[in-house]
Amino acid sequence: MEEVDFLSIYNGKKVLVTGHTGFKGSWMTKWLSMLGAEVKGYALAPENDFDLFHSAEIESCCQSIIANVLDLEKLKSEINNFQPDFIFHLAAQPLVRLSYNYPVDTFNVNVMGTAHVLEAIRMLNKTAVIVMITTDKVYENVEQDYYYKESDRLGGYDPYSASKAAAELIISSYRNSFFNNSEYDTHKKSIASARAGNVIGGGDWAKDRIIPDIVRSLYANQDVEVRNPNAIRPWQHVLEPICGYLQLAAQISKNPLKYNSSWNFGPLKEDTFTVEDLVKISIEKWGSGAYKIPNKMDARHEAGLLKLDIQKSTNELSWHPKLNSKEAIEWTLDFYKSKDPKNYIEKQIKEYQER
Repeated sequence: MEEVDFLSIYNGKKVLVTGHTGFKGSWMTKWLSMLGAEVKGYALAPENDFDLFHSAEIESCCQSIIANVLDLEKLKSEINNFQPDFIFHLAAQPLVRLSYNYPVDTFNVNVMGTAHVLEAIRMLNKTAVIVMITTDKVYENVEQDYYYKESDRLGGYDPYSASKAAAELIISSYRNSFFNNSEYDTHKKSIASARAGNVIGGGDWAKDRIIPDIVRSLYANQDVEVRNPNAIRPWQHVLEPICGYLQLAAQISKNPLKYNSSWNFGPLKEDTFTVEDLVKISIEKWGSGAYKIPNKMDARHEAGLLKLDIQKSTNELSWHPKLNSKEAIEWTLDFYKSKDPKNYIEKQIKEYQER
């Protein structure tokens, strides 16, 4: 396999990012801008004025369109007017616990939003590489010590997980029906899906996510509440999967008929922590704080054990994690302690590239 240097491939290219106002979208937009891409973002407005999009001044890195992926005509118009070379679809309702409160909204955004993006792409009359971001939670989780690979059965206990599994089916349907390899010379589109989860990193302030919950408690000198202390997650710094998405799209651009499938991005097999381990490391890095385990009688179901097999990505994309889970936690806490999102996001991207 010819290894592709994605650090140069985006220079001067037009890149559309849906969900650019979100946590992961903000990091991706900043990195693409640093790589010399002309970035156009399409997303809802960020929920708070202290979100990473505002605090790191991401709007200065892109053309920012504040709109809903459920507005199909608007989406078609913006994509067609921009004529992107690459499209990364990150716009989503990304929270498991919130999906219990708003299941229909979650299905609308994550399922129909995905269909709308693909339908808009179908109307685009040019060569394009598309990476659709889903999640590690698309798999039918049997709660066993097993590493899920891309060919495993899809499922979803909670509305969020089910909505993302449904999105994968839609992606597969569009790939087979409208972007089939046998007709590539006509449609000139290549579409992959990327599955990663339990992403941590500076600038995330979402509710019911472990690191933002920890940081809010530490700032307020309150005990950190740990809902599922024994749950095992594939923790990874936000730059790891983004690096995977960029590497994947770069490989597709060189060989569009080989890489248009699903891909897992996660830490190495031996590098997983429990939620309680993560809390302990975070408190140690912060230099103060304590945690408690509350009564879980009213807790919603969340997967207790989830691991990914990343062999396909490491073997076929030459993608490898650069930070272990402990380093990912430390980088994340350093970001929050810096209180300088605008400069620190660029600093950590540069340090990551140099690894």
